Amino acid sequence: MAKQRVVALEEHFWIPAMRDRFQGYHRGGAHQPSQKLEDLGALRLKDMDAAGIDVQVLSHNQPGAQVFDPETAVTLARAANDRLDEACRAHPTRFAGFAALPTPDPRAAADELERTVTRFGFKGAMVNGLTNGAFLDEKRFWPIFERAEALDVPIYLHPAIPHPAVIDTYFKDYKHGNYPILMGAVWGFTVETATAALRLLLSGVFDAYPRLKIILGHMGETIPFSLWRLEWTVNHLTGRSGFAQCFRDHFWITTSGNFSQPALLCSMMELGAERILFSVDYPFNSNEAGVEFVNRAPISAGDRERIFHVNATSLLKL
Repeated sequence: MAKQRVVALEEHFWIPAMRDRFQGYHRGGAHQPSQKLEDLGALRLKDMDAAGIDVQVLSHNQPGAQVFDPETAVTLARAANDRLDEACRAHPTRFAGFAALPTPDPRAAADELERTVTRFGFKGAMVNGLTNGAFLDEKRFWPIFERAEALDVPIYLHPAIPHPAVIDTYFKDYKHGNYPILMGAVWGFTVETATAALRLLLSGVFDAYPRLKIILGHMGETIPFSLWRLEWTVNHLTGRSGFAQCFRDHFWITTSGNFSQPALLCSMMELGAERILFSVDYPFNSNEAGVEFVNRAPISAGDRERIFHVNATSLLKL
């Protein structure tokens, strides 16, 4: 029996020049595997081989360039993308890239997306959380979406540390050391990223750019589990129908860091297997655990193949 091809989409690295400028909670909690984030060679490939992962689509770790002033963001995003291009050229059959975008300067971000796609062959971009407190549905950011549609590449909406006011109001009371337990991957990441996606759905951006493609990690940041209620409530509040279908038409989701069989089956029922992409969230989660999760899922061989590589190959033109 031939080996199953496996493509993983949310697999992170960082460059010290950007990492060392992060302040406060952005410097990370108790779990920041620095050596693996910095490695774009032997160590990473060894971990991939041990789990049977053929390709990683690499992206800069959160919060990326989103938290800097425009000039700094442009400089650091370009540096991260140049470093990622080096890694992809060194291992062209094993690595692909999602660009880091300097969203504090939206026009420059659109240009950087085009530079990395046309010159480096990157497969899209990843945006980490809020841009200095702002959601991407603000129209000043729409040039990024316009360029993504023109280039026919997706934008991956990835979490980052929530807005300081949200941390202070919702999360500060329960801490592990100095780190609010609910702030990050436990809950805050999901709440803010799901909110970002829902705001896009209400903003009209998909009417303006009807071929725009968005990816969400962590099994859709809970949206597939709430899609019926979201549709029903939006319809009753506004008279507007089609909210759920707009999500199904424009979003793909990944398995990154959410290896739950009920969550996978729910997502397949709501979206279809063709909208689900394999991811690990390396190095924060285990490659082996991610692959085993899909291999053990009570799904057909065809759906397993779609999730492991067919959907990614189609969406990203691998």
